[in-house]
Amino acid sequence: MRGEWGKIPDDHFGYASDEERRRKRGLEDWELVEKIPESQRRVPAWFLAIIVVVLIAAFGLTLPFWGDRPGHPRPWFTWGHVAAAIYALVASLFIYFMVTLYGSKRGGRLDNDPGAEDDDIDMQK
Repeated sequence: MRGEWGKIPDDHFGYASDEERRRKRGLEDWELVEKIPESQRRVPAWFLAIIVVVLIAAFGLTLPFWGDRPGHPRPWFTWGHVAAAIYALVASLFIYFMVTLYGSKRGGRLDNDPGAEDDDIDMQK
């Protein structure tokens, strides 16, 4: 059986109803592509709070009053702090970019919008 993109056969792939098909078989590829951007939510605030708390704890543990040996003082600030801050910033920007790479209907046109213009100039029509 060959299905077409965007079409569900009248026999629901051999199931009694569309609900039974979705319950037992799941969504078709094109249904997933259409529904995931709408159902996708932002990163939860509690997750961001955990990341911030872990970063603050990691920074606090680098301060010189944790586990200093007598006669071996450590500086309060090192280039490692700068490198860690840059690393955290770049990683955060990368994650933000990847999460928002494909927008939602609220954010603008999706690649799979039925009314989207074909803007691929390299492909033959």
